[in-house]
Amino acid sequence: MFGIHDLTLFIISGLLLNIMPGPDNLLIMTRSATQGWRAGSAAALGIGTGTMVHVLAAALGLSAVLSTSAAAFTVVKWVGAAYIVYMGIGMLRAKMRGEETPEAPALQPLAWRKIYFQGLLTNVLNPKVALFFLAFVPQFISADSSNKPLAFIILGTVFNVNGMLYCHGLALFTAFASTRLKIKPLVSLWLNRTMGGLFLALGVRLALSEQR
Repeated sequence: MFGIHDLTLFIISGLLLNIMPGPDNLLIMTRSATQGWRAGSAAALGIGTGTMVHVLAAALGLSAVLSTSAAAFTVVKWVGAAYIVYMGIGMLRAKMRGEETPEAPALQPLAWRKIYFQGLLTNVLNPKVALFFLAFVPQFISADSSNKPLAFIILGTVFNVNGMLYCHGLALFTAFASTRLKIKPLVSLWLNRTMGGLFLALGVRLALSEQR
């Protein structure tokens, strides 16, 4: 339909690509481990929204600008890198908040709305995601397709739905493991800071990346 072929291979490849570690998975795991599965799911929903933004942009041809314009790619790259570094600094500066007993402090929680927008911006401001969709999805659309943009949107939606299933599963698993292991607030704090350091490294890596 619409010139789409090898759909099973597309789904399997998409799932394998979603499993690969990156800023999206790190964000979900960090929020789930420190604030529970709902926080991780909020991050996942933001990431899913960002993915659909890339899918629609690619279908409309907007992402092609990033692949052909060095200036556009550089601007988006630096904005995205700056935001990821900003998130990393925020995690490194995380503090404990006092509870009723001084021996049981808790990590200062972040509103789900803010977590959602973290996931959204982390994904939207990464030009590598846009280039990925331009390179990956067309391989499963026939050259003689009657409606290539619609085929692109259908495949992008399938990719995103499968990705969301994985991301929400990751949020649940991480939160469950965190509860079973009875991670103490102080450990959660340093886990948050460790992830902050990783986000700093990812931001620097993105800033140094080149257009391909």
